[in-house]
Amino acid sequence: MSEPDLNLLIALDALIAEASVAGAARRLGLSASAMSRTLTRLREAAGDPLLVRAGRSMVLTPCAEALRDRVRNVVHEARSVLRPSLPETEMATLRRTFTIRANDGFVENFGAALIQAVIAEAPFVRLRFAPKPEKSPLPLREGTADLEIGVVSGMGPEVRVQALFRDRFVGVVRKGHPLARMSKVTARQYTAYGHVIASRRGLSSGPVDTALAERGLERNVVAIVPSFPAALAVVRASDLVGLVPASYQPTNKQAGRGAAAGLHAFELPVPTEPITVSLMWHPRLELDPAHRWLRERVRAVCGEQRA
Repeated sequence: MSEPDLNLLIALDALIAEASVAGAARRLGLSASAMSRTLTRLREAAGDPLLVRAGRSMVLTPCAEALRDRVRNVVHEARSVLRPSLPETEMATLRRTFTIRANDGFVENFGAALIQAVIAEAPFVRLRFAPKPEKSPLPLREGTADLEIGVVSGMGPEVRVQALFRDRFVGVVRKGHPLARMSKVTARQYTAYGHVIASRRGLSSGPVDTALAERGLERNVVAIVPSFPAALAVVRASDLVGLVPASYQPTNKQAGRGAAAGLHAFELPVPTEPITVSLMWHPRLELDPAHRWLRERVRAVCGEQRA
C-alpha cells in the first residue's frame, strides 16, 4: 500500500485558504505552474475538483469547504510535532513571528508596552500587528492570525475568549471648544454641535442616539469616518464633537502627545452600556507554550496600562 504524500496537505491548506492557485503559490513560495500541477494531484487524490472556475475567479467545491477546518487543524498539528517544545524558561531563544489582529487604538495605547514586555523575555520574537477591516473568525481559523483583540461579535463558537478590560464611551472635542470649558455637559449642549462618528460599516447612529431620542434630542452627524483615530484627527482640527472609547481619551500624562494631543474628553450626558475588550484565539493554539506565554503578556500589559 503506497503512502500518501503529506506535503499535499500543506498545499491543500493554502489552496482552501486562498481559493486561488496564484494566491496559494505566493503563500508557499512556489510558481503558479507548480501549484497548478499540485492541484491536479490533489484532485486525483481527493476524487473531487476542489477548486472550480466561477467567472474570472475560482470557488471551493462543497467537498473543499467541508475539509477546510480538518485540513487546517491537521497541518497545524503536524507543524507543532516538528516544532521543538520550548519550556517557558527558554523563551530567550525562541524565534517566531506572532500576528495580532487589533485596531489602531489598541496598538497606540498598548503596542509599545507589549513590545517591550515581549522583547524583554524573548528578544528574537517578532510581533506583527495586522489591521481589522472587518470582524471575522477566518484569520484565526486559517492560522493567518494568532490572536485577535477587540469586542466579541460573530467569532464562532469554537474561538476561545478571555476578557481583557472594560471600556466605556466618552465625548471628545478640541481644546478651546466651548464644551471643553464646561464642568458638566448637558444633553442639550451635547446636541448643539455637529458630530463626527467612527464606523467601519458606515453606520450613522448607535446607542448614544437611542438614549438621546428618549429625551427628544438628536445628534447632527455631519461626517462618518472608518476609525477612532480618524475621528480624533477630525475633532482636533474642527468644532465637531467625537465619540470614542475612554481608553482613547486624553489624560494628564497623554495630553501633549499622540492621538490625545490637543483634545479634551468629557463624560457623556446620557448613559451607555460598557464595552468589554477581549482576547481571542483558536483552540488549536490553546496548549502551545509560546502562544500561552504571549497571551499572558497581553493580559499583564493591559492590566498594568489600565491601572
